[in-house]
Amino acid sequence: MKFILSLLFVCALIFGAIAVWSVSAIVSELINSNGPAQALFSAGRSFVLRPGMRRPGFGASAPMSMGQVERLINDASAKHGVPAAFVRSIVAAESNFDSTAVSPKGAIGLMQLMPETAQLFGADPNVPDRNVDAGTRYLRVLLDRYSRYRNPLPRVIAAYNAAPKSVDRYRGVPPFPETRTYVARVLRFLREFDGAPRYTGDGALATALLPRIPRRW
Repeated sequence: MKFILSLLFVCALIFGAIAVWSVSAIVSELINSNGPAQALFSAGRSFVLRPGMRRPGFGASAPMSMGQVERLINDASAKHGVPAAFVRSIVAAESNFDSTAVSPKGAIGLMQLMPETAQLFGADPNVPDRNVDAGTRYLRVLLDRYSRYRNPLPRVIAAYNAAPKSVDRYRGVPPFPETRTYVARVLRFLREFDGAPRYTGDGALATALLPRIPRRW
């Protein structure tokens, strides 16, 4: 009996290690793949419905009020240490604060996540709080990646739109018209929202990044 229990324990450890390795490999691909960020997540993968999840493409069942959206942004900001004004700017550019938004390409919700992107972070993109949490978590990954640069914000914003590998290839914002327009739009929102109620996220990060919002990049 002890031998069987030991064997089962070893098998559980092996399967757990394989699962962790698989997730790590997908995250690595997410950060280093070419092409538009939201497009790369859907390449070659099928969306697996989990219990309680709706089939992708339907968005949230009903619109949310601005107060409700603000609470989601503030919660995710505090959880992941990303300035709320920055998250708010991405949401404004991506969905105009519409929790029911679904793009022609299948991006869903407030932060316009592809279903495979959300699944990578263990979230149902149709559920607004999970949508914002997953999108903010990805922003945290990008902020950590580009924090060593003198002017990190345009790189982070461009990477959210066009994938980190494109940003690295061009050593900054890629020359894609869509991406350059997107970066300018997010920065414009950020200048506007910088005067909004103070951030609930990482105060040091807010102090380091947001007072120096670039007007040219």
